[in-house]
Amino acid sequence: MNPQSVFCPNPDCPSRGLVGNGNIGIKSQNQRRYLCKTCRKSFAETKGTPLFGLKREHGLFFVIVTLLAYGCPPQAIVAAFGLDERTVFAWQQKAGQHCEQVHEARVEQPRDLVHVQADEIRVKLANKVVVWMAMALQVSTRLWLGGVLSVHRDQRLIDRLAARVKACALPRPLLLATDGLASYPSAWKKAFRTPVYTGKRGRPSRLAWPGLVIGQVIKRHRAKRLVEVDARLIQGNEVQRQALSLADQKLHSSYIERINATFRARLHGLVRRGRALYRQEPTLQTGMYLVGTFYNFCTLHDSLRQQGPAGGRKWVERTPAMAAGLTDHCWSAAELLSYKLAPPPWVPPKRRGRKPKQACPLATAAT
Repeated sequence: MNPQSVFCPNPDCPSRGLVGNGNIGIKSQNQRRYLCKTCRKSFAETKGTPLFGLKREHGLFFVIVTLLAYGCPPQAIVAAFGLDERTVFAWQQKAGQHCEQVHEARVEQPRDLVHVQADEIRVKLANKVVVWMAMALQVSTRLWLGGVLSVHRDQRLIDRLAARVKACALPRPLLLATDGLASYPSAWKKAFRTPVYTGKRGRPSRLAWPGLVIGQVIKRHRAKRLVEVDARLIQGNEVQRQALSLADQKLHSSYIERINATFRARLHGLVRRGRALYRQEPTLQTGMYLVGTFYNFCTLHDSLRQQGPAGGRKWVERTPAMAAGLTDHCWSAAELLSYKLAPPPWVPPKRRGRKPKQACPLATAAT
């Protein structure tokens, strides 16, 4: 146990989230508990992770969550490990919620995205309800930027996805490539704007990001066969598109379609003509972020590998998070599920009422 690498998770503690501040001590080695010297509260070593309150061995939990993140059906896990099906889904929910928090803390940070592709997946639940899952991907690093769910494939769904992408982007030249859904251009134009404050009353005007290029790839089918692909630019010109799309000669959406196939293979409820369907939308939400976070931090991507420092035949494999500069190594399942998120810095509450009267300097001198 190392108190210098632990922070206090108490939201009411003035020293919460501070690492190496000297306020953490060891209360019990056997129970693996720490003590905060500031608020005098003790907490378990696993506080703030899915391992907190777990009755089973941690190694078994890591194995089960890894199998779920790579597409193993819960029925097979129940048959192989003798667990209750409710336990498996409860572990998936805890791990998925934790992965969503890790995604918001590590991935949703402003960076130069350059090229982003977005698409939707039609998901059929067990009760014959159709749910649309919209996701986005950074092309250069293959980094999954997040996803949103909705029963309707409407403007609200795409607006929420655009807000997710904007949370990861800096106001720099950006290429946004999608399919032919009519909601995308208006959502991109609405989201990627910066308010201009002039000091006047009222709502500030919003200025569009410079160098924003919007493209759509419209596919036409006949008798369930692809017969024509029409790539058109909604905003920007061809010179800007070629500068942002790097080695791609044409506008396409191949990268997001590949990650759609990855999600269909790893989310057991998305497998075509399968019987292990999801029953509720929150289960699909946690499963989506479980697979997406494992893909970003724990999956080595063949197209991202680089030559070694010596320039020999040995290649250095990388994950999307390593290519994006979010980490310097491939995370294991134990490292991801044990990752602790620090709370925001403590802010002292505002004093209510009148300000205290200051002592008069003349009266103080007279006494």
